[in-house]
Parts: sequence; C-alpha cells; structure tokens
Amino acid sequence: MFRCGIAYPRCRWIAPLILLFAIIFDIIAIAATSGWVEDEGAKSHYASMWKYCRGRNDDWECPSLMEFPWAQAVAALMILGLLILIVAFILSCIALCPAVNITLLPLIGILLLVAVVLQVIALIIYPVKFNERIFEGRYFYTWAYGFGWGATILMIGSTALFCCLPRYEDQMLGLTKTKYLYSSA
Repeated sequence: MFRCGIAYPRCRWIAPLILLFAIIFDIIAIAATSGWVEDEGAKSHYASMWKYCRGRNDDWECPSLMEFPWAQAVAALMILGLLILIVAFILSCIALCPAVNITLLPLIGILLLVAVVLQVIALIIYPVKFNERIFEGRYFYTWAYGFGWGATILMIGSTALFCCLPRYEDQMLGLTKTKYLYSSA
C-alpha cells in the first residue's frame, strides 16, 4: 500500500534547481542595498557590502566601503564565488538535464567547493573587519547577510551531492530496480 524509496532520477532535476536557488540567494546578498548590518537601538546606522550609512530620517550620509581593502576583498570574493556558482549551474544543466554525463559531476563538485571556500572567507572577513572599524553600539546582521550564508549552505550540500552522485550512475539512468526503504502490505 505505501512504499518509500529513493528515486535517483529526480536528482537530475533537483540538483540544478538547488544551484539556481543558491544563485538567487547570492544575487540578493550581493545586490542588497538595505544593509548587511544595522545598529540595534536607534536605527541610525547600517552598512551593506558596498557602503555604510549614518543619519536619521531623510538626512543620511553614505560613504563607500570600497575605499577599504577588506571591503574590496569581500566584494571580489563574493562576486567570484557567484561567477563560479553560475558556471557550475550551467555545467550541471549540461551534465544532468538532457542526458546524464557522469564525468562532469566531480568537476561541478570541485567548482562548488572552491566557491564555498571563497564565500565563507568573505562572510567571515566582513563581520570581523566591520566590528574593528565600527566599535560603538551593538549591531545585528540582517536578512541580506543571511542570504549570503544561505547560498553558501546550499552550495555545501550541493558539493556533497555532486561528489556522491557518480557512485549511483546506474540508479540515475534507471538501469536498476528501485530499492524501497519501507514497504507495507
């Protein structure tokens, strides 16, 4: 009556979809102008990846963070990670969507691992250097910064998925019988 099994052919469609969501999350994090960081109390200070703003109501002063080397490094690492992620997405569509090309899967996994390392470095540098630069008050990290971490977490999971999928080539191609985890009569 009820059967639960692993349908490997679904990975052909889900894996590129996960990478697409990671791309969307990354673009949201990089393009967010409302800020990665906001002050906790007075709402008089916020900072995005590109600039930091101080002021009240309609009187805001927003100098660029790009004059600091650490901010340039964060921007470069995030954008480079996004570009590598886009290449991995395109390769995953080529490798999995029309027909399964198992030889590309480890390459996609390696590309994703490089993108993960770059983005983790960027997402760690930003709060450390921001806190060194701005030391008054208490700050919290907003949804835009969280989207950066969300994209990175999706890439970590996809890295494991793309590295493990070559072991299940026959199951992905539908050449083996489905193994049920649970079956009730």
